[in-house]
Amino acid sequence: MTEPVRLRPKRPCPICQKTSLQKYHPFCSSRCAQIDLNRWFGGNYAIPVEEDEPDEGENREG
Repeated sequence: MTEPVRLRPKRPCPICQKTSLQKYHPFCSSRCAQIDLNRWFGGNYAIPVEEDEPDEGENREG
């Protein structure tokens, strides 16, 4: 019997660093996937926001 074709390369799990499984990719287990989801819901992951600097023309008086 031949081994199934892997569509994704094996990489370490971002939570525990074990080898990821295709079923839970990119995680190694359902547990690690749930930990990651909980971190998203808890607000632990955030995209940094850069505040816009006001244009010089907008702050001129007179």
